[in-house]
Amino acid sequence: MTRIAAVGDIHLAPGSEGLLRPAFDTLGGSADLLLLAGDLTRHGTPEEAAVVAGEVRGLPVPVVAVLGNHDYQSDRQDEVADVLREAGVSVLEGTSVRIDGNGTPIGVAGTKGFCGGFAGRCAGDFGEPEMKALVRAARESAEGLRQALDGLADADCAVRIALTHFAPVPDTLAGEPLEIYPFLGSYLLAEAIDAAGADLAVHGHAHHGTEHGMTVGGVRVRNVAMPVIGRAFAVYHLATARPDGAEPAQTGRQP
Repeated sequence: MTRIAAVGDIHLAPGSEGLLRPAFDTLGGSADLLLLAGDLTRHGTPEEAAVVAGEVRGLPVPVVAVLGNHDYQSDRQDEVADVLREAGVSVLEGTSVRIDGNGTPIGVAGTKGFCGGFAGRCAGDFGEPEMKALVRAARESAEGLRQALDGLADADCAVRIALTHFAPVPDTLAGEPLEIYPFLGSYLLAEAIDAAGADLAVHGHAHHGTEHGMTVGGVRVRNVAMPVIGRAFAVYHLATARPDGAEPAQTGRQP
């Protein structure tokens, strides 16, 4: 059994020091790794990232993160990522990492993702250059996720996880105003996840959304924005692949 702890949208800044560390220090007894699903800072400054780094440095489990839109706000996202990496965090963007989770090889592929909407109600690659650029950014992000997941398929991982900030499905947006769904995620991310295969997809961004959803292809999706899960992190249990090659399956969330 693999135990995945995850949270997003923690929005830390100077003055937030120590807010999450006491809970994170318990992870060694409840999880094999911690996923951070973006919007780790308020305005995307290195000073704010240093607060996040202090919360996760030296934890008893590996930490993997993607950035969110807030982490891009000050156009210093590379510096934010560097601060987190210096604290031992694997920061992904169209890339993947293979982790030894208590003897189980766990693969995580990550990207921030982007907006654009969902099937039948989405932006089209037509018209003004600004609209084409938006759709192109969404496609490139989704393609990076697909390639990263594909790479994990050859890395002998017992479990593969897709980590994004923007939502891949509308299910986990329930509770948000319908009018802003196109700004909260893109169906292209779900298409990439289904095409490459994954055992779990984790995202944040939708503070008023719903925790549980699923892609068309049957991959379970979890919105782990902290306002949604209502705690420092949620833990999901995944059965690891059996010797007969059967796929892992999610067995639920730890209370």
